[in-house]
Amino acid sequence: MLASPSRAQTPTATPAPAPATASTGTRVGGYVQLRATTQAHQGLTFLLQRARLSLDSAFPNRISTRVLVEFQSATGARTPATVSLREAVVRWAPSTVSFAAGQFKTPFSREYLIPVSMLETADFSPVVDSLAPKYDLGVMAEYEPAPWGKVSLGVFNGEGSNASVNRDSVSLWVARVVARPFAPVSLGANLARDSADSLRWGVEAELQRWGGLLRGEYMRRHRHDRPADLEDRGWYLFGSARVVPAVSCFARHGDFQRPAIGVSRRVRESCVGVNWECVPDRVRLLTSVVRRTSGARQSDTRTWLAQLQVRF
Repeated sequence: MLASPSRAQTPTATPAPAPATASTGTRVGGYVQLRATTQAHQGLTFLLQRARLSLDSAFPNRISTRVLVEFQSATGARTPATVSLREAVVRWAPSTVSFAAGQFKTPFSREYLIPVSMLETADFSPVVDSLAPKYDLGVMAEYEPAPWGKVSLGVFNGEGSNASVNRDSVSLWVARVVARPFAPVSLGANLARDSADSLRWGVEAELQRWGGLLRGEYMRRHRHDRPADLEDRGWYLFGSARVVPAVSCFARHGDFQRPAIGVSRRVRESCVGVNWECVPDRVRLLTSVVRRTSGARQSDTRTWLAQLQVRF
């Protein structure tokens, strides 16, 4: 039943051109995601989930650049359509040590570092979406001595994407370590220091074997002024299996809690679905059912979702 894992399961955080010492080149790419959703007692809703355009360039001396923008549609009569910058990064990889500067994903969380166009599910899990630092402006160094390990360390403004200044003058430090003791197994740890009294950390594990994939993460946010039992925390467990070369099935369950605020902020989510690679690496159809339990009454909502993605 299980075959080799899909390309969406590779550990590459951001698709980027392979740097070369003498050759140069530029590639224009991107993707469009069209989504349809429906819930009980509600009609069918169509939306343009994402439309992104990327420009990857390679230069001599192992220097590469990447620019990624998103075309955002209008959300109302008074909200015009805009173009938002997602990534603008320069990378230099002279050896086993590489450097990056600009705006890009901070090195925290295995799931978040998977490119959106290669993510197996329609959206990130609630704990990753809530606790993982997102796009930010800063610099990062990475050391990858061999396929069995990688270390990343970066310092960022901590203000999020497209912020022109560091308003609180406190930098966000993010560190990530990944070890692969065996080819099918990957273990990782993440650390993000927001300020003197705030620290986010997470651990992760991934197993790829016989065409199947198991991945799990646990995250927590520590604050000096908050007891341990009131800290924000959560986890998820994801599994997938390739049934035939073009079709894979997946399931994910997760729980995110903010005890200091109350039960109304607890989110439990389960989803099951199927990915069909209509045209390998180009056209993918994702269908899934998502059950979410949240709110003061911890009520359930079920969403049926279909998403068509076209890459170019």
